Amino acid sequence: MTLRRTAVMLLLAATVSSANAGGLLTNTNQNISFNRNFAREGTIGIDGVYSNPAGVAFMPKGFHLSLNVQNVYQTRDITSSITVPSLQGTPFYHPFRLNGGSDEGRKFFRGKASVPVLPSFQAAIVYDKWSFQAGFGLTGGGGKATFNNGLPSFERQIALVPALLYSQGLTTETPSYSVSSNIKGQQYDFGFQLGATYKFNNHLSVYAGARFNYIYNLYKGNITNITANIGGDNVDLYDYFGTQAQTYEQMAFYYHMRSSEMTDATQKAAFDAAAQKAQAGADRMNQTKEMFSDKYLDCTQRGWGITPIIGIDFKSGRWNIGARYEFTTKFNIENDTKVDNTGFFADGVNTHNDIPGIFAAGVQYEILKNLRAMVSYHYYFDKDARMEHGKQKALSGNTQEYLAGMEWDVTKNLTVSAGGQRTKYGLGDGTYLSDMSFVTGSYSVGFGAKFKVAKNASLNVAYFWTTYEKFHKDYDETITAAGQSVETHNTDIFTRSNKVLGVGLDIDF
Repeated sequence: MTLRRTAVMLLLAATVSSANAGGLLTNTNQNISFNRNFAREGTIGIDGVYSNPAGVAFMPKGFHLSLNVQNVYQTRDITSSITVPSLQGTPFYHPFRLNGGSDEGRKFFRGKASVPVLPSFQAAIVYDKWSFQAGFGLTGGGGKATFNNGLPSFERQIALVPALLYSQGLTTETPSYSVSSNIKGQQYDFGFQLGATYKFNNHLSVYAGARFNYIYNLYKGNITNITANIGGDNVDLYDYFGTQAQTYEQMAFYYHMRSSEMTDATQKAAFDAAAQKAQAGADRMNQTKEMFSDKYLDCTQRGWGITPIIGIDFKSGRWNIGARYEFTTKFNIENDTKVDNTGFFADGVNTHNDIPGIFAAGVQYEILKNLRAMVSYHYYFDKDARMEHGKQKALSGNTQEYLAGMEWDVTKNLTVSAGGQRTKYGLGDGTYLSDMSFVTGSYSVGFGAKFKVAKNASLNVAYFWTTYEKFHKDYDETITAAGQSVETHNTDIFTRSNKVLGVGLDIDF
């Protein structure tokens, strides 16, 4: 990877799926009822517009509306190291030590993402046989990410610079480097869903609908002031090599002038050769200087696609069984680039950005009139969703989720519930993962309550958090920096955190 490419990698890392409680690109927390009890595929309620649309047919006749707002906070944590085997025994063996890393060469990187307001709504009008539904939410992304200290994939390139300078005779007793970056990224997948349900009898209903998805991504940032210690002083490398280039250019000019003054052929040839050598040095210094130039990016990406959805619900006695299938959504996103010094966000270029299909099913059992238990299962067709450069092929399998919960009507005006979710990704050997975009297996726990605040209105309040596993990735890499290739051994330990607080109002007319 070239130094120029690393700037792009850092900017791409701002891609957010900050409210994600589902698959690789999917937000399943579309209603506060989900936040307090994740297993919603077998339940009957207005939140079923998303989770169990066929079951909405069994709601009371009339118009039903649910308005929801969530606040989301997430971190992405990476503990990384880089080792250069050929430099063992030198200060450059663990390069991260030269810019705040531990003695063992490990360095911690944290990205913070927040969504102050994540809105959604579901609405349905129910008749004897037919019901018609609409819903809106951020079905993917939905937040802003900030990386104040960069990313390991970027810094590994810069970390090698002191060693490369040393190999060129630019020595120092205190090797070090630094870089400044200001990266902001946003990702939004707006989903608007329409559909209809038909109830055959008091036991069976079916659903057909579609979700219109509009993708809006925004990347802005700059990477500036790459410095390294040369001769005991921290110097800006762009300025340093620019000065070196000017010196060589002055030498080339001087030798050209002297050559024009020579009448002796031998002397003239000598000055011409010296001028050519000096000019070559100037060209080399200018090329090196550009590697350390400031990089800027301002790119917006847009795209859209339609997700067909079908569902079924079967109700018998104390049991209710629901299922839905969302087809894989095939579409691309297009760059609208205003500034791009990286060369990797060319204006007008399209890239794959499919949304994985989902099969979801659930069962609810009414233990008592006021006590219900439910379980659900989610299967995401991640390997069928095209990603840039065929990234999905590195997955060893598709995502699976196991969900369970209970709901208790304490009184006719108060319902409490709680639930859990286990998410398992098919990450294989970790080739799929990078600090630009990573997920790990997780456990989620949620709880909350529903308060009846009026004859026809109820307030939902819930909180859930996700505990992520750590994924260790070890790999070898050939890194090119300042025109030289270096063999390295890298390690990355990925993990995340996720906390969501939500409030919603359900109204029946």
